[in-house]
This record gives sequence, C-alpha cells and structure tokens, in this order.
Amino acid sequence: MKLGIVGLPNVGKSTLFNSITKAGAESANYPFCTIDPNVGIVSVPDERLQALANLYNSQKILPAAIEFVDIAGLVKGASKGEGLGNQFLANIREVDAIVHVVRCFEDSNIIHVDGSIDPLRDIETINLELIFSDIEVIDRRMQRASKGAKNDKALAKEVELLERVKAYLEDGKLAKGFDTDDEEELALLESYNLLTYKPVIYAANVLEDDLADDAVNNANVAKVRDFAKGENSEVFVICAQIEQEMAELEEDEKKMFLEDLGIKESGLEKLIRASYRLLGLISYLTAGPQETRAWTITKGTKAPGAAGKIHTDFERGFIRAEVVSFQNLTECGSYNAAKDKGLVRSEGKEYVVQDGDVILFRFNV
Repeated sequence: MKLGIVGLPNVGKSTLFNSITKAGAESANYPFCTIDPNVGIVSVPDERLQALANLYNSQKILPAAIEFVDIAGLVKGASKGEGLGNQFLANIREVDAIVHVVRCFEDSNIIHVDGSIDPLRDIETINLELIFSDIEVIDRRMQRASKGAKNDKALAKEVELLERVKAYLEDGKLAKGFDTDDEEELALLESYNLLTYKPVIYAANVLEDDLADDAVNNANVAKVRDFAKGENSEVFVICAQIEQEMAELEEDEKKMFLEDLGIKESGLEKLIRASYRLLGLISYLTAGPQETRAWTITKGTKAPGAAGKIHTDFERGFIRAEVVSFQNLTECGSYNAAKDKGLVRSEGKEYVVQDGDVILFRFNV
C-alpha cells in the first residue's frame, strides 16, 4: 500500500512524515523544505505476528508494509507552476490514497501560508489544485481520443464521458463524486488515475492538550469531521510534534508515554487503521519455522487470489487452503492441537479469506 502525504506548507506534514517513518526528512518553519518527495517504508504493527512466531519458533517476522510519500507543501497555483509547481502533483498520482494533513491548532510561532487558521479553506485550496491538475489530464486524454472518435464508437463514447467529467470538475467537484452506473465508464474513470478520484484520509493536526479526548472540543477538528463525513473520507486526530518525540523512544517507553498522555494508540496506528478501513483491506497470516508473515489483501478476496499474493504459481496451481483462525490457533497452543479439535478447515476456490486467518496453501504446478 502506498500513501501520499499532502497539505499546505507549515501544517505539520513533514513533521508527521519524519515521525512515522523515522526517515529524517528535513523539517523547518518555512515553505518547500521538502524539495524532493521523500519516501519511507513503515511496518504495520500487528501483535498477532509475535504470538505466531513464538508458536512456530520462527526465525524471522515479516509484517505488512506501507510506503509513505511526503509531497512538498502545495500552495494556490501549484497546478500552474506556483511554488514548486506541478511536478509534485505527478508524484501523488502513484499512490493508493491521499493523507491530507490539516492544521487545527493556533501557534503564533509557526506561520501559516495564508496568515490564519481555517482548515476548510486549506482543504479547498488543496482540492482546487488537484481539480485543476485533473482537468489538464482530462484535456490531454480528450485530445488523443478525439482524433479517432469519428470512426470508433468506443472512442466516441469515451470523449462523451470525458466531456461530462470535465464539466463536473469545472463545477469545483471531486471526481470521486462523479456518478455513473456504466461499468465501462467506471473502468475508464479508474484508468485515468485522477487525483480527486483517490480516497482521502484527513489528519487533523492538533496540540498535545487535544489528544486525550480526541479533540472533541476543538472547533476546527469538528469542521474537518463534518466535511469528511460529506465525502465518505476518514479522519484521525494527531499531534505531529508528539509523534516526533515518540519516534525517538523504544517500544516500552512509547507505551508508557502514551499512557501518560491518556491515549491508547499512536498516530501511526490510527493512520493504519483508517487506511485499511478506507481501502477495504485485511491481513491474513502464514507461519512456519522459517518465517511468520502478514499479507495484505482486499476484503472479499477468495483463497486463490490470496495465494497469488505469495506467488503466482500458488494461484495458478491452487488445490486447497488449510485455514485456522488466529484466535483458535493461539488458544489451542499448536497447529496439531487445533487440528485435533477440528478447528483447521480445508477450503476450496470459493472460500473468502477473513482477517486473521492463518493459512497453509496446497498447490501443484
């Protein structure tokens, strides 16, 4: 999974990126300190892996991973080359979802590019730049499709779709709200890789005092939540500064630090939960003496498709999947004990894999 972190300058974007990836991207109190998109790979925390590794005496643990891309702070006119220009918008096109960091705190020591705190204005500024960039993509696609549209019904239909999408975007609306029941049109819309078609997770950046109660009394966060509800986006509250402090701590120190703050999970854990929820992802597990590993799949994936995540041969030569739930396996204390109790099931090609399934695939190529 690949997530792109965006936002206006000085909203806490690179501070957040630094803390969750420990990648040390430059963070300073001025716009455009992130000159190149920084990339960091983060392991997905999953306590089940250690428990399985203990059962199987695994030599190593391989958690699922998320790739984060930190995009330079956008400003008004970015799509037309203002600030650091349109090159950074191209980097966002490669991600599965956008993490939009929104500043929801007052601090006279940290300047805001627009001079005041207004999260909805900030969201609108970024969204307009994404819309303008998408219109350029649509225009280029329309030019190509128009050349052959007279003699090709499929291209003519696509041009008509492009015209409708462009008009929709020009009304200031995001492509993900564009309504069509036509499966061919939906497939085309997805193929355009439009920025405003991507799912969004809003990271409401607050001061430390707002963390313990999840910012229930923060009026700016309330505005972001209301806005996100209207477009079916996810929101999580974070204090980027606290995350950065936590990044320097060991795991046991981190837990104590969170307890002292009166919060249960770190910003990274909140973000991962929100992204899995938004993208409809789950993890199944494999375990053995060599390694215990988590595999990320889309909810609803059938057993052969899940096997294909390990290797295409597993999917091509799929015979069956031997499945036991993580809970049943750990409660029984061993795979053989779970099997003796009839808790290990033999599932075929139509089995829909569930989160926390521990699976052994049988295949033949």
